[in-house]
Amino acid sequence: MPIMIDEVVITVEAGPASTGHSGEAGSEAAAPRQDLVAECVERVLEVLRQRQEP
Repeated sequence: MPIMIDEVVITVEAGPASTGHSGEAGSEAAAPRQDLVAECVERVLEVLRQRQEP
């Protein structure tokens, strides 16, 4: 019997408490996260551009 999934909920905590490293400085921990966010945004924009092409 096939199983149908109607909804998937994903939660993420991106605050300093979720890193698990209490000794890291805020700016040092934020830099890799900013790079990751920037890369994700670029990939999403690329997918959107591909969808708009005829």
